[in-house]
Amino acid sequence: MTLSFIPLASVTGAVITIIALLLVAAIIGYLTAWFYAKSVYTPIIKKLEEEKADLQKQVADLKDNVSKLNSKVDDLNGKITKLEEEAEKKEKEIKELKSRIKE
Repeated sequence: MTLSFIPLASVTGAVITIIALLLVAAIIGYLTAWFYAKSVYTPIIKKLEEEKADLQKQVADLKDNVSKLNSKVDDLNGKITKLEEEAEKKEKEIKELKSRIKE
């Protein structure tokens, strides 16, 4: 009867050993994948960060250009209103001169 407990003890030890080895293999696999991903994606991430910085600079420049163009538009709108007022004055002068000529 003592012989039947010996294989059970060795099976339990073997199961524990297998589980421990599987855990070690999982840890090794995780670390390997992490280091591989880090080595592959680090240059890509750096390149994307550089592109992001360039694009942010371009956005800032474009915003500056937009503000300059908006100020030019405002200036031109002011000139347009002045010219329209002058045109109205000239039209009134023309009407007055035409009415004087008719008299």
